Amino acid sequence: MTNIPSHRARFGPFEVDLHTRELWKFGTRIKLVGQPFEILSVMLSKPGELITREELHSRLWPADTFVDFNHGLNAAVNKLREALSDSAENPRYIETLPRRGYRFVAKVEWGEPKAVAEPASLPEIVPAATQVSTLVRPEAPLSAVPLFPKLETPGNRRIFRYLIGAAAVVTVLILVVFSVRSIAGYVSGASARPPVEHTRPLLSISNTSAPAFSPDGNSIAFYIGRTSASGLYRSELGSDQMVQLTSSNDDCCPVWSPDGHWIAYAHSEHDVISIHVVAADAGREMKQEAETAALAQPAAFKTSSSNSSDRILDTGGIHPRRGEIDWSPDGKFIAFAGPAGISLSSVDNSTIRRISEPPVGSEDWGPVFSPDGRNLMFVRTCQVTAPDSIWIVPVTGGEGHLVLSEPGRIASPAQWSFDGHSVIYASNHTGHPALFRASLDSPNSPVEMAEAGSPAWDPMISRHGYRLAYERLLRSLSIWQMDISEQGDKRPYLSVSSTSDTDQGPGPQFSPDGQKLAYMSDRSGTMEIWIANRDGSNPFQLSAVGGAGTPRWSPDSQAVVFDVATTNGSKIVSMNLHGGAPQNLTPDSFHNVCPSWSRDGKWIYFGSTRSSRWQVWKIAANGGMPIQVTQHGGHAALESADGRVLYYSKNSDPEPEIWRLNFETGEEKLLTLVHPESWASWQAVKGGILFVGPSLGHQAVLSFFDSTKDRTSSISILERTPFWLGATPDGKLVAFDQPGREQAQTMLVENFR
Repeated sequence: MTNIPSHRARFGPFEVDLHTRELWKFGTRIKLVGQPFEILSVMLSKPGELITREELHSRLWPADTFVDFNHGLNAAVNKLREALSDSAENPRYIETLPRRGYRFVAKVEWGEPKAVAEPASLPEIVPAATQVSTLVRPEAPLSAVPLFPKLETPGNRRIFRYLIGAAAVVTVLILVVFSVRSIAGYVSGASARPPVEHTRPLLSISNTSAPAFSPDGNSIAFYIGRTSASGLYRSELGSDQMVQLTSSNDDCCPVWSPDGHWIAYAHSEHDVISIHVVAADAGREMKQEAETAALAQPAAFKTSSSNSSDRILDTGGIHPRRGEIDWSPDGKFIAFAGPAGISLSSVDNSTIRRISEPPVGSEDWGPVFSPDGRNLMFVRTCQVTAPDSIWIVPVTGGEGHLVLSEPGRIASPAQWSFDGHSVIYASNHTGHPALFRASLDSPNSPVEMAEAGSPAWDPMISRHGYRLAYERLLRSLSIWQMDISEQGDKRPYLSVSSTSDTDQGPGPQFSPDGQKLAYMSDRSGTMEIWIANRDGSNPFQLSAVGGAGTPRWSPDSQAVVFDVATTNGSKIVSMNLHGGAPQNLTPDSFHNVCPSWSRDGKWIYFGSTRSSRWQVWKIAANGGMPIQVTQHGGHAALESADGRVLYYSKNSDPEPEIWRLNFETGEEKLLTLVHPESWASWQAVKGGILFVGPSLGHQAVLSFFDSTKDRTSSISILERTPFWLGATPDGKLVAFDQPGREQAQTMLVENFR
């Protein structure tokens, strides 16, 4: 047996502690218990060697245990592979030796966790009374219309953010990239993929902003605004239980002390900003160690004369111009944007030192310490004709250097990556606020961060746990229904609220028997297919694949087909409502989207790029070779109610052309009277097509195309033009999406590197 010098093993992005029986991936703990963990432990003890099934049997199942061993072992290994994102077909970690056992094929390193470098301490600085006369000068005149307000309050920050994001909100719905999970368990020939980021709301509540990680990365402080409960809050990651720290709408920008006992923040009152501190466990019963820490609060924080529980940092009479602050890694200083540059305030003796000196007409703000504490990064906003820029200056003094100039406006403080090798910042130079990342080795080539989507700002990096938090603007989508029968009142009513925070959902579709409703929702963290009663009640999650969309029912209402976005093309997947594994119908690397069933249930249509352009294809419902259907372009297709013709959108562009393929003659013909808003805002029903498009002075009009009379009539006017439209086969009940109110929310990206 291999000699094991330590109880901690590392392989790939994983680390295992055999003593505490814990597994981490990129610093994030992965749930793995029981027999799957025991199997991993055995394999790590003999990497590269055959572990026989008999050996695992004897170690995991005692002789007197009555169990189906083969089934139990297979299930345990599958759970282990799932935790490691591994594949039996293309193993990176666990290789199967048929009828013999398993072998761990990855390189294993044994040892203790890597040591973290101690942050640099700052030198002693002169008292504020000595320094003010030499460093603090009358304010230099700025441009007549400043790009950033002199006083940065939470309200001003929100106004600025919404202004820079207005163009994007008007023109597009918010895109958020959700993690793509492998469907290797059921997709034939799926390959193993590297770990990907997983993006989800940090909390189930909205109107959260200004996220700040605790030193251990397991807690977060944030701001809630525009409610009766405005103020700063603290919460553990993965929990919706919050601890309220302050109760003022004028508090913002929290940062943690390095020991995790305190949270500093900016408070605005009568146009004057001050720096305050609150115990991280305030608002709940403190533990003994927190009580002890509270007695030893930093010397420079004094109790407020108006509030005995309020502690204020003595900044020597130099008030911050903005709310963004940062606490040094050694715990000795708080950095803030003063009236004439970035300043450091000692939390021990109230001394002040200014470390940046912006040129006339410029403002330095948003200070952030490097992970090792040796440097400070900040944003320099110049006159209207000059770009914003990001600078780095040593905290010990000396000349700063320019990192990059940004053609757009930088919306919030830039952040260091956890290893200090790159910078993450928010800019609107693409027309909407989004996050960008630039390597410090090549800062002039920033890359937009797809894992965050847009609009996005206020990035915050966890120093432990490989996590990124940021703020985004939500515009949730809900499902509405309307009875358009002769007896119906044609008034829309809410059916399912807040199904999705992106324009990828909700895609409502009624089952052919009229009893069920299928739709898309990201409420579980990734976009999945959900099933509910016709009225939206009693919902349950059907899929768990990540990136699922465009659900369509089988004619017997017993199965749903949908597309799944993966790193190896888009797949067409079928699932039965009553159980069974999902069936991947297109195990290739092409983009295959927008599936729908034929009326007889024998075929499934879909759009694909497997030829030189988008065309409609079909495949047998139980799988097989795809067959091209259209010849002159096609995207999303639906058969007519009588099954005689195929309707399809020409492409995925806004207001696409709708064409008709006659199965008898093979003729492809444009329907000149059907003008939907999108490729998804129309539905084939008995007698023709229901569709929603802009007309009558750009109002959203629900119309019906009568295929027998070749004419179109208006049915109703909607408040807003939906992207999706569903209808019962008889065309008497329709379902469509409508956006909810816009609100800010803090998002969390796991496995961020």
